[in-house]
Amino acid sequence: MEIKIKTRDYHTAGEPLRIIESGFPEISGKKILEIRSLLSKDHDHLRKTIINEPRGHYDMYACLPTPPERPDSKFGMVFLHNEGYSTMCGHAVIAMGKYYLDKKEIGLAELETGIKADTPAGQVVIFGREKSDTSIEIGFRNVPSFVESLDNLIMVKDRQITFDLAYGGAYYALVDADDLKLSLKPENSHNIRTLGMDIKREIEEQFPINHPLEKDLSFLYGVIFVSYGSDVSRSKNVCVFADGQIDRSPTGTGVSARAAVHFERKQIGISDEIVVCSIIDTCFMVRVVETEIFQGQKAVIPEVWGTAYYTGTHEFAVDPNDPIGPGFMIR
Repeated sequence: MEIKIKTRDYHTAGEPLRIIESGFPEISGKKILEIRSLLSKDHDHLRKTIINEPRGHYDMYACLPTPPERPDSKFGMVFLHNEGYSTMCGHAVIAMGKYYLDKKEIGLAELETGIKADTPAGQVVIFGREKSDTSIEIGFRNVPSFVESLDNLIMVKDRQITFDLAYGGAYYALVDADDLKLSLKPENSHNIRTLGMDIKREIEEQFPINHPLEKDLSFLYGVIFVSYGSDVSRSKNVCVFADGQIDRSPTGTGVSARAAVHFERKQIGISDEIVVCSIIDTCFMVRVVETEIFQGQKAVIPEVWGTAYYTGTHEFAVDPNDPIGPGFMIR
């Protein structure tokens, strides 16, 4: 049977988001995590169709809108990447806010007060505000984010590396790029990708992760290299996640994890804004808006702001006689 999938594409701070409008089956599930699991089990060829070449590329990212899980949420989201399905994605949440605003399914006045949406990691609140006469800024209040451990040591190819482990909707290892003399420029992306995956594999083997609430959230999603300069208020972030994808944006869940670390280290307080820029020098703003106890441990609620832009509308097809089928990956 021929496959046809329609998408509307955006980018947030340079990171793509392919929003699936039709062509995927309706999947029944009471929780977004259940829908995510069923997609992976029964329909993964559709993820590959829009992520893989020749229709996508190694660093493509997508989102499937779903019915909401909670009665006070507007919609739900499942996130797709080169390896499978993530638990939360900040750049995608920002783009989804702009998507529904562009479709006039949500008004700016509604976004100014905030709307709720469901993700596999939990419920988030999405905001919007005019940045200028021609631009809208979208923000979201994230799920509880927390520090798992600080100043961990690991050996990677005879090199001692220090990292912090924190959660911002997904688990990240935060590594100081300056200590490693690692350039965070696009021309160094191969070295960033390679080292990031080496670190990720070592941590996965040596540091078991157990999310306090959901087993399906208990895994290391990515490694974030950070260049702080002289002040945490403005820094650079490069995230290597999934199967070696490099985030073009500063990573919304990643900067949430960083906010938890900075707050724990008393480098920022409530409402202190920090700016985090990406490998291509696009930026997010993040701040801690409140604290709470989440499943017995200290957590913060981060708020992240950025901008998203429409890039195109597509209808993808797979000819049933095409031997390539859902595609392939080369990096």
